[in-house]
Amino acid sequence: MAAAQTGTGKTAGFTLPLLQRLSEGTPAPARQVRALVLTPTRELAAQVAESVALYGKYLPAMRSAVVFGGVKINPQIDKLSRGVDVLVATPGRLLDLYQQKAVRFDNLEILVLDEADRMLDMGFIHDIRRILKVLPQKRQTLMFSATFSNEIRGLAKTLVNDPVQIDVSPRNSTAERVRQWAVSVDKSHKAALLTHLIDDEQWFQVLVFTRTKHGANRLAKQLESAGIQAAAIHGNKSQGARTRALAGFKNGDVRALVATDIAARGLDIDQLPQVVNFDLPNVAEDYVHRIGRTGRAGASGQAVSLVSGEDRKLLKDIERLIKKPLERKEVTGFDASKAAPEPADDRPPRPPQRPRGGGGGRPGGNKPGGGRRSGGGQRSGGGGRPAGAGNGSGRPNQGGRARRSGGGNRGA
Repeated sequence: MAAAQTGTGKTAGFTLPLLQRLSEGTPAPARQVRALVLTPTRELAAQVAESVALYGKYLPAMRSAVVFGGVKINPQIDKLSRGVDVLVATPGRLLDLYQQKAVRFDNLEILVLDEADRMLDMGFIHDIRRILKVLPQKRQTLMFSATFSNEIRGLAKTLVNDPVQIDVSPRNSTAERVRQWAVSVDKSHKAALLTHLIDDEQWFQVLVFTRTKHGANRLAKQLESAGIQAAAIHGNKSQGARTRALAGFKNGDVRALVATDIAARGLDIDQLPQVVNFDLPNVAEDYVHRIGRTGRAGASGQAVSLVSGEDRKLLKDIERLIKKPLERKEVTGFDASKAAPEPADDRPPRPPQRPRGGGGGRPGGNKPGGGRRSGGGQRSGGGGRPAGAGNGSGRPNQGGRARRSGGGNRGA
């Protein structure tokens, strides 16, 4: 289990020795794999595959491939039919290929979980356990990430035997060359502030993170209407659209790439100068990965967080995780303290409630379905929809499940 800051070369850290070891053995036979690298998102899978091909360019006998969802499966089946020494994959597509008998793991020597903390969260753990069941018991398992919570470390230890733990830098730390600052702003003025910063600071390449897919689409349109070339990238976009948006951002055609946390994990964008948290992440560890898109390989960068009133607790969680406060700045004209106050509540005051207990509920309290409303407004007496029931979309409510962020959906 290896932890190191973002942008310090973890991909090279496992790829180079992996290739060295495999080069000394026998090439993989048909439909077999010798080393498997699992990643949480398609974009990261493609990037790791590029690194494997680059580092192994002088090993002509070494065959590698990448498989993920959102594209046709038949070309992937064809490539696997000849045998692959290094396979980079997302979990969902890998299981599909295994079920179609397109790939086997009898010859597997090495398993790598890249961004291991995300691979072991509730979004992926079930698929990971299914994959582990079909892998040989005798193998080397490697786990890499910039963040490992205590819970994830405990879970990881149940999947491997007596793991060696290597921490290159303090846990959950951020790169020292990334300047981090926050600005308070009313939620309704965030888009205007971002537009102002991009124009006034002359940011020509900025990666912006939002909490939701809809929010990413909306913000990209707002930036476009302000004359800033923008594109959105998230899990609801087709793979072609995601690839084009990322390529346009890297080559400078797109000035602002608006993304969910699908882009927070592992993506290496050369010399990216700015990252903006338009919405703070719900999980503090995701902040470390988001801002790790800048300040990579010794370069400098800056990470800006737009903080509204509802974000303050999330900001405290982040500062507690990274063990330092973010610098506060004010931007003229966008001071949150000068934002319009909430509208007054014109409703008449409620009458005093009768004391609870002793059998004295409010009138009608014993009617079927007439119980008091609990926290979220659902009647506890039976009027609401139970957790896990349908929500009208044909899918169950997520209820109390841990959220899936970014690339957390199966197959990414």
